[in-house]
Amino acid sequence: MQSRWNDTEAANFTSDPVALRAYTSRLLGQEPALVQHGGGNTSVKVDKQNLFGETESILFVKGSGWDLATIQPQGFAPVNMETLLRMARLEHLSDSDMVRAQRAAMTNPSAPTPSVEAILHAIIPFQFVDHTHSDAVVTLTNTPTGEEDARALFGDKVLILPYVMPGFVLARQVYTHTRDLNWRQYEAVVLLNHGIFTFHDQARTAYENMIRLVSKAEEFLRVRGVMVNRTGAAPKAVKPVQLAEMRRRLSEAMGAPVLLRLDMGPEALGFADWQDVATISARGTVTPDHVIHIKPKPLIIASDFAAALENFTQDYRAYFEANATDGMTELDPCPRWAVWPGHGCLSIARSAKNLRIVEDISSHTRRCMQWGEALGGWKPVAESELFAVEYWELEQAKLKVMGGTAPVLQGKVALVTGAASGIGKAIAFELKRQGACVAGLDLNPGVVEILAGDGGIGVVCDVTSEASVNAALEKVVAHFGGVDILVSNAGTFPPGKTIEEMSEHDWTQILNVNLSGHWRVMKAAIPLLKLGFEPTIVVIGSKNVAAPGPGASAYSTAKAGLTQLARVAALELAPFGVRVNTLHPDAVFDTGIWSEEVIAGRAKHYGLSVEHYKKKNLLKTEVTSKNVADLVAAMVGPGFAKTTGAQIPIDGGNDRVI
Repeated sequence: MQSRWNDTEAANFTSDPVALRAYTSRLLGQEPALVQHGGGNTSVKVDKQNLFGETESILFVKGSGWDLATIQPQGFAPVNMETLLRMARLEHLSDSDMVRAQRAAMTNPSAPTPSVEAILHAIIPFQFVDHTHSDAVVTLTNTPTGEEDARALFGDKVLILPYVMPGFVLARQVYTHTRDLNWRQYEAVVLLNHGIFTFHDQARTAYENMIRLVSKAEEFLRVRGVMVNRTGAAPKAVKPVQLAEMRRRLSEAMGAPVLLRLDMGPEALGFADWQDVATISARGTVTPDHVIHIKPKPLIIASDFAAALENFTQDYRAYFEANATDGMTELDPCPRWAVWPGHGCLSIARSAKNLRIVEDISSHTRRCMQWGEALGGWKPVAESELFAVEYWELEQAKLKVMGGTAPVLQGKVALVTGAASGIGKAIAFELKRQGACVAGLDLNPGVVEILAGDGGIGVVCDVTSEASVNAALEKVVAHFGGVDILVSNAGTFPPGKTIEEMSEHDWTQILNVNLSGHWRVMKAAIPLLKLGFEPTIVVIGSKNVAAPGPGASAYSTAKAGLTQLARVAALELAPFGVRVNTLHPDAVFDTGIWSEEVIAGRAKHYGLSVEHYKKKNLLKTEVTSKNVADLVAAMVGPGFAKTTGAQIPIDGGNDRVI
């Protein structure tokens, strides 16, 4: 492991300890083998003058919800040091009371909630404190001889402490163990089965101590030949409908729609085909903190997925009953990751962000389990310790606070065609804003970049090709697990030509895109929608269906046929709970087909100003792509749960349609 410290970059922050703290925190967070999503925390102690001119010692500690890889100065919570040190001297303190007291001691009430390890950071009497869950260090200590090996490896300058639960209990353990010690003789603390703290009055030294000590642990594992990950090749083929069926059953276990992602890479496949994977992976997580994200163990998928899932949920309920105390609320029994021999590993989550977290943590878990088993046997903390973290009073309190606050479309997967521009792009962004994961299909390669990131994927697709559509659907399902929402929007609006002027090629091409293209996508998506969660289709039609105009014969015919296709689909799919409704926009001018010149020309044709032409409807209002997107989002949501086969205009009121 190499130091990422850069003198030129660091010089930009040396005048501000909190900015410098953020800089070295990002250096730590950029090392995947040090800090996984949400893991680790850092702090800096700074003397500040308060409102009354008095000097106070303030601990700026990483705030809840901030990722070390991207943290900025505002991501640190300022907490009064005196209060934290007084709390450390208490014999007993519940973690809920600790969090409440820490927030009350903040000098900026709008800052994020301080880390639950704020007291521990305060106890360590150095200006900069760094804490990570290093793969190498935790793997080393998750073995039968872990403590002995750690003491031999790190020597007298590293304090080795047994595992206790994070929060006040951990802070109290460190306080009682070190109050009579000379901290200056140490450069780090290793908490068995948990992680490592380094510290110094210089930010660079604290950071580079972490790099150096973790490198020692990595070298220890490397010399023993254990840092080897099994790999596999040529995974078995997976049909999209198989993943969609799995996702449906997992959603039922969760009680809400989930996202599912299949990793068929060499390492995932090698782990899945490990002969002892079922036994070893059931022993526990890399560090107990991870149980919140991935539960105590993965689902092992046998030939009968339904039976395997039922066994998992029964085991989870037995685990809860064996460890629960009065007043605890049982969490859902749905697994968060799964091992599928011959295919790879699955990640399972309610949101795109959490799916990324599960992917990250489970991939590190796979490596550490293999290293630990080769080193002497994978032996993490006991089941009761995992349960204590998963059902921590702070986590239970979150359930009460967060109940019912999820975005309305969270966990749902939406497929939007023609998503690179205009109405399709607006729809994709609005569905994503409301919590859905969105797969955008478009002939334009720019769709990949437009929808890249958490909760989005862009796929280049030609809706006039059945092979292209099927390949796109396979990619979408591998990425998100299924489809719940189809917004069939892709189309083309050709220059006006009379029937007499139109060539057979133009006629055929316009119908191929604007009618047959929708049929191809719908046909490919229907088997997946039947397995979806509250599945629905919204077809983007046109005002021309009810009120066609001259020069648009092929376009109007295609949209009329598309509307009829949607009506038939509503009849055919109702028995499967799939809703199908059609939206008819008109005069949506903020799209690519309406340049300023075209709008000006049409306005002149009608003898109107551009402003009046844009509002040439009964309500005298302009219809935008965002307005269409808002209505689509409503139609796929609970407000339209009892509606199918409907045709809804969004045109400001057209006297010809009415």
